[in-house]
This record gives sequence, C-alpha cells and structure tokens, in this order.
Amino acid sequence: MENFIVYNPTTIHFGKNVCDDLGKTIKKFGDKVLFIYGKGSIKTNGIYEKVIEQLNAVSVKIFEYNGIKSNPVIEDVDAAAELGRKNNIDVILAVGGGSVIDSAKIISIAIPNNNNAWDFFEQKVKPTQAIPLVNVLTLAATGTEMNPYAVIQNNRTKGKLGYGNSLLYPKHSFLDPQNTFSVPKNYTAYGIVDLIAHALEEYFGKGEASLSDRFVYAIIKEAMYYGPLLLQELNNYKYRAKIMYSATCALNGLTDYGRVSGDWGVHEIGHVLSLLYDIPHGATLSIVYPAWLKLLKDRIPERITELGKALFNVDNVIDTIVEFEKFFKSIECPLKVSEYNINEYEKEKIFNVLTLNKASGYHHKLGEKDYLKIINNM
Repeated sequence: MENFIVYNPTTIHFGKNVCDDLGKTIKKFGDKVLFIYGKGSIKTNGIYEKVIEQLNAVSVKIFEYNGIKSNPVIEDVDAAAELGRKNNIDVILAVGGGSVIDSAKIISIAIPNNNNAWDFFEQKVKPTQAIPLVNVLTLAATGTEMNPYAVIQNNRTKGKLGYGNSLLYPKHSFLDPQNTFSVPKNYTAYGIVDLIAHALEEYFGKGEASLSDRFVYAIIKEAMYYGPLLLQELNNYKYRAKIMYSATCALNGLTDYGRVSGDWGVHEIGHVLSLLYDIPHGATLSIVYPAWLKLLKDRIPERITELGKALFNVDNVIDTIVEFEKFFKSIECPLKVSEYNINEYEKEKIFNVLTLNKASGYHHKLGEKDYLKIINNM
C-alpha cells in the first residue's frame, strides 16, 4: 500500500432543497457572479428560475455565459474567461453537469492568470490563483463536483485532454437529486456507465490497496443495483440520490487512496471517440471498456477475475467481460461504434487520432498495436 495524503476542501450540500442556501453561500465570496450553464435545459426544467431567485435575494450582479456543450470546447472557456475578466467578477457559479463544471474550473484559473486556457493543458503556464467556484449539479456522472480535475476539447489541435490542479476544487457543491429528475433516460444511463468506469479506472491503477478495492466493488454494486431501478422510474428521489452519491464517491479520491495512480487508458480512448464523432462521454466508455478488457485479458487475468468474483460471482476473465457487456446492454448503452453509424472505413481515422494523442494508461501502457486490437474489438 502506497503513502498518500487526503485533501478535499470542497463542501458538499447534499439532499432535498439544499439549494435554498445557494444565495447566502454565493454572497460570501462577493457581489459579482459569473453564471455559467449549458444550452438551456435549466430554463425548461425550472432550475434557472430558482437559481436567479436565489441570486436576486442576496442582491448580487449577474453576468451570464451559456451554451456550454456536452463535450466542452476550449473556445467557450476562453470566451467566458474574457467575460469574467472584463467585469472583474468575484465568484463563478456553474449550474449543470460535468461539462459545465469542468469548463468553469478552467475558467476559474484562466481569469486571474490572464492567458489562453489551453496553455494549462499544454503545461505552458502554471496557475497561481483561482476565482472561487460554486456548483449546482444537474447530472450525476463525472464526480467533478468534488475533485480537482477537468477535461476540455480542442478541435483545432485534435486534442481532448485532462488537467488537474488543487486550485480547481470547487468551494461548495450543491447536490439536490431533484435537479436530475429531468435528465432523460439515455443520459441517465450514460452517467451510470461513467461512474462505473471511474471506479474501474482506479481499480486497474498501479499499487495494491485492498480497502480501496472494496470501495470500488461497493460503488459499482450500488450503481448496478439502483441504476436499472432508476431507469424505470426517472422521478424516483431515492434512486436519483443513490446514483448521485455513488457518482461523487467514484471520483472524489476515495477509490484511489493507497495506489500510485489509476489507469485512465479507457478514458483516453473514449475521449478520441467524443472528439471525432461527438459521442456522449458515457457512451464511449461502454464501447471501450469491454474492448480494453479483451486486450488485457491475457496480461492481467488475475486482476480481472478478482473483479468478476466480487461483482458477478464468476470465476474467469471471459465471463467477467460478458457480464459487463450484459449490464451495459441492459441499460441500453452501446457496445460497438457501429451503433453510431461509424463504419469500417473510419478505423484508420480513429487509429491516427489515437496515435496523435498518444492515448495510453498510466499503468497499463498502450501502443499502436494495442490501438489496432482495441479498434477491432469495438
């Protein structure tokens, strides 16, 4: 078991109607708010109106930036940062899912450091300060509400990269499961896959950490039990709460303690599929994870089998992979890129962008021969 430091300064407000304290929390950080959200769903489901009511109640000045897409792009981050810089904002409020919150994280360091946001991803600039960030989560999936990481896409460079820095921890995150009631069935399912994939990425990382393994098993079992129930009752508060809390725990550090690192090779490959075809992030993971497991089945059979015993009570690698495929299919998530009308002729394009981005895991390294095998399996 490796040495580790536990540090997580984000305050989580979890439960029914916790957003009633949003205005008072925002006011603690100042009077000028940069309010960031997506393409407008919060206006149709009533969340926008409630947020504005909270902000007006504490007499803050609001500057809005909307239109963040589900696979967020660097152009929106730069434009929102310029808006915040121009108006000397005091605090950022991000209302949305992982894409909105990830964008807001990078905006929070781009504003005071006064540089192009992609410079952080290319390690050209190291941030020294950040604008305080407060979140209202509307999609249970990424765990970004309680961690210091963000993923952004750059279509010009053909890159979709992750960035981590302790400055990116949100100050406060408001998690009311009621705010996820309007998430449609398909995106709810993608979120379930995403949280499972996060737990798996840590499980397949480097280092022995038996208690962290047990956290992984528990989180995945929770998702696999309550996920299908939720998909049958999308407005069930109990089921929404179970999945929301599971998603937060899957990537708030809990499953990583005692390891050198997670792996994250599956995410690297999934990011390429999102970059090229705008496939929802969670959907890329249900496609890539079985393909990755098939590649690794002869390299780490004991590790995969241990997972299969804990989750499915099966005692071999093949059955473990089959059980994951059966679960993803049962919640109507894709297993093959062909389900997005991507044909055989696209394989070379996918290979070239994987090569360009040097997609690989931190622990289980991937090379060009591996790309070909994974592409053929998905």
